[in-house]
Amino acid sequence: MRYDLSVTLELPYEKAVAEVRAALKEQGFGVLTEIDVKATMREKLDADMEPYVILGACNPTLAHRALEVDRMIGLLLPCNVVVRAVGAERTLVQALDPRVMIDVPEREELRPVAEEAGKRIRAALETLTTPLG
Repeated sequence: MRYDLSVTLELPYEKAVAEVRAALKEQGFGVLTEIDVKATMREKLDADMEPYVILGACNPTLAHRALEVDRMIGLLLPCNVVVRAVGAERTLVQALDPRVMIDVPEREELRPVAEEAGKRIRAALETLTTPLG
């Protein structure tokens, strides 16, 4: 089962991170946390890797609706968005597909929330790949 929604951007990493934040904001998602995976791996394990960040994004209205159905769904909320460099001028953006909220706990009543979240995440990713002007 594929569990991601992904796009590759022809942008350098730093610019892509800023663009992803703006696109998420336009769709009602705030970034509550940011994990710099590259820095963490270097600090904790002395391991090197490409620039890689995990943005903990949240749409409070959608999160509340899902939690009203199932309090354990917090484990599966589509909150993590990964932005990682795949070269000097290319960046991969990956978001968790909200359908996992339906499939994993087998809770069909979460479908409206998952569909709304998926629509908003897809819209955010589409704005990243749409040429301006």
